Amino acid sequence: MSSTPAAPGDHAGRLGGGRSGPSLPDLMAGATFVVLGLAFAIGGARYDVGSALRMGSGYVPLMLGSILTLLGLIIVAASFRGVDPTVANADRGPIPWQRMGLIVGAILFFGFTVGGLGLGPSLLVTTFLAALAGHGTRPGRAAVIAIGLTALCLGVFVGLLQLRLPILGEWLGG
Repeated sequence: MSSTPAAPGDHAGRLGGGRSGPSLPDLMAGATFVVLGLAFAIGGARYDVGSALRMGSGYVPLMLGSILTLLGLIIVAASFRGVDPTVANADRGPIPWQRMGLIVGAILFFGFTVGGLGLGPSLLVTTFLAALAGHGTRPGRAAVIAIGLTALCLGVFVGLLQLRLPILGEWLGG
């Protein structure tokens, strides 16, 4: 043990080894996951669950809610490991408001236009906006990403899974 007294604000003496107790952001995130997971699991259990081979309408919400609850419990447990104060107080730089705005705008665009434009155009614009939110992604690369992901999603959901989703909506004469 060092004979040097701890500097003011130095949390090395608490819980030993440079740890300062539970990480509040991790604890809150884990608790949020647990609450949401339990809500979906309980809500899904009210419907016919069925089995893995013959799934009922409550099977997917129950399973996903259970997985989310389990992951939340793991995050809560990990938050009690303690955090090195030098890591907890590290400078993370400015908040990327523009990129966050692109992601939120992409989600809102999809929600408001998928019925009128159809799945194809809505997915194309949504994935383009979301790709632009990537660090250093230029419009050309975002367009390639958007075209590829749109083709993949249309192939999986409309082609393979046979979901009855209009590719072109009524706004485009579909």
